[in-house]
Amino acid sequence: MLFRSTGLPKLLAGPLGILPFSCKKMFLRQLINWQYQQLIAAGDVDFLQDRRLGIDIRDLRLQWVMTLQQGRIIITDDTVADVWFRAGINDLILLAAGRKDPDMLFFQRRLVVEGDTELGLAVKNLMDAIEPESMPVLLRNGLQHLAAFTEAGMTQDASVITVREENSC
Repeated sequence: MLFRSTGLPKLLAGPLGILPFSCKKMFLRQLINWQYQQLIAAGDVDFLQDRRLGIDIRDLRLQWVMTLQQGRIIITDDTVADVWFRAGINDLILLAAGRKDPDMLFFQRRLVVEGDTELGLAVKNLMDAIEPESMPVLLRNGLQHLAAFTEAGMTQDASVITVREENSC
């Protein structure tokens, strides 16, 4: 995997824990508003108006809450949200790149959705509706390269696990 469950996420979690939230917030706000600028303009994320969506990247120990206010996504470090989406970094990368289906991840318990079911379904439907071609080109290309790298790492990890299982008693 790009970020092994016992390796790189722990290495990244340390520095991310030290980094002030204001820095993480600035990066996330720019990235998310850039990604969703067309959807915001079209009113496709209006369901987030005064609603709170929490994102928790478990293996990086990174979480934030976002809402829509005055046509902009606002990022906070609150711990209270109407709905939480929790997953590992690899699954979120593949999900964002459109290479994994949120339903599949949910039923495999790799994506956990907690809280307001209606809001969670609206977010899931938005994820399903986003076409990679609608993303800004730089973001789309970077995300696709990152997803390919992640998939290659996951395939390599699966091969290592298979070899270990074949060599075990």
